[in-house]
Amino acid sequence: MRLRQSPLSAAIWATTAIDAPETRRLEGSIAVDVAIVGAGVTGLSAALHLREAGVTVAVLEAGAVGEGGSGRNNGMAIPTLSKLDPNDLVARYGNAGERFAKLIGGCSEQFFGAVRAHGMSCDAVQTGWMAPAHRASRMEMLESRARQWTGIGVEAELLDRDQAAKLLGSEWYHGGLFFPKGGHVNPLGFTRELARVAIAKDAAVYTESPVTRMFKSEGKWVLRTPAGRVEADRVILATNAYTDKLWPGLKRSVVPLLNFQMATQPQPERVRKMVLPTGIAASDTQSDLHFFHWDGEGRMITGATLALPWIAAHARLRDKIGDRVAKVFPAIGKPWFTHIWSGWLAMVPDFSPHFHHLDDGVIAAVGYCGRGFALGFAVGAELAKASTGTPDSELALPFSPVKAAVPLHEISSPFASLAMLHYRRFDTRD
Repeated sequence: MRLRQSPLSAAIWATTAIDAPETRRLEGSIAVDVAIVGAGVTGLSAALHLREAGVTVAVLEAGAVGEGGSGRNNGMAIPTLSKLDPNDLVARYGNAGERFAKLIGGCSEQFFGAVRAHGMSCDAVQTGWMAPAHRASRMEMLESRARQWTGIGVEAELLDRDQAAKLLGSEWYHGGLFFPKGGHVNPLGFTRELARVAIAKDAAVYTESPVTRMFKSEGKWVLRTPAGRVEADRVILATNAYTDKLWPGLKRSVVPLLNFQMATQPQPERVRKMVLPTGIAASDTQSDLHFFHWDGEGRMITGATLALPWIAAHARLRDKIGDRVAKVFPAIGKPWFTHIWSGWLAMVPDFSPHFHHLDDGVIAAVGYCGRGFALGFAVGAELAKASTGTPDSELALPFSPVKAAVPLHEISSPFASLAMLHYRRFDTRD
């Protein structure tokens, strides 16, 4: 069984995002200091920061800018991981874990800082992100998270039921943890704008140029595409869920999970004044995540992961998520969804992004587990530092060897979504 993502044109972002900057296919041979595989947020951020450091760089993208997860996600800028908090990261990675936690906690502000600094047109709204508690028992977990994040200097506020209801426009939740530096954007618009800024700094960005082979020759890394060749001193692999067999073992260390995003028809102004009235984004404490925000034209953006995505996915989503929206936000009722699209998330068993030194001069970032958008921008800046000789002890990334292959990897991806059945049972328990 082979699952496929939807074409990028199915996403609402393809209709509302700013046009992509002009790029071309790589033809012929070039030489640069650093070659980057993947024109998503991580790769383009690395390219921008490398150019700002005076390093020559070429980005090689198999499709169009933002065609992978960076242009398909729901657009939230979230300053936490989904499962792990600062204490977990410190216990796992030591001092590097503390540095990584601070990077995560500050990634949204770094992200929106770039939007402001470069005048990016991407419907940016930085009015905060909330994790609402779907059960009263989850408030204890959020209290612990609040202590941990504020303990490392991240601005966060624990909200009681009334406070959360005021920000959400919903009385369905029991409280929440609010991060005022979070927010949301048009993700395809942001990624295209990031490419524009990087190109303006003289980064070479090549699209429709998949890397088919990579090897070392006379001390240089050589990357071949169907019509071209790049010679580089160093390489960054920034392909996440779209990692292929270019580097042995890297693809088998992550499990791609098909995730769906959805957009309603534009909602009346009176509804938008009652629901998420300040424009915040929210994704709750369930593993079967309920998430919501408005886009720049008044559509509610939401979605889900289906346990059985190969069976009548769009019809089931319209019914299931329509009921979910009506349950959480009675002021909307059951809406009609004009757009449904899908893309891949890179899941890993330990729920922490993985950063690897694959060989002399080759580094990679994979396994964001659905939290790689704003974080990817911050990670790209760190990968740029790593590629210019900054030692690991001064970086905010916990580098580690490539993890062992996920068991039964070749058949795991189509059936990974079945784990949602287990998670849904967990969501109903205290």
